[in-house]
Amino acid sequence: MHPPVTPQQLGTVRVFTQRFSSTALGARLARHLALHQLHAWDVPHGSEASDTAALIVAELAANAVTHGRVPGRDFELRLTRTPATLRIEVSDTRGERRPPGPGDVHPPAALDGAGRGLMLVDALADRWSVLDRVPVGKTVRAELDLGSGEP
Repeated sequence: MHPPVTPQQLGTVRVFTQRFSSTALGARLARHLALHQLHAWDVPHGSEASDTAALIVAELAANAVTHGRVPGRDFELRLTRTPATLRIEVSDTRGERRPPGPGDVHPPAALDGAGRGLMLVDALADRWSVLDRVPVGKTVRAELDLGSGEP
């Protein structure tokens, strides 16, 4: 008797991880490098997936710099690309300042100059969550469905 065959997902899993300084320049660089990496992974500049990913990376990196900054500590961007999904994760070391999760994001007051970033993530991502980061901190994860037609 032979053991049952477990179906495996076809395709390659690609991963990009980089740490950035918790500054506005670090957040901007994270967005630029994410777009460059996605283009190298056959998600071309100017495509819907690339533009959506750029907005999500920009918002999550800005939040990490603004709300998750600990002096002397970096934030981390991790992109994971499968044939059907792009996962964007931004981690910082400030675990006690957790943002609201999916379903708990509320619009800011009309005259507030901030507070719309997670509303964008909520609107653009197919799924997202806030996770504990080991050993310290938090990770905000957003996923985009790319469809089976992408490499």
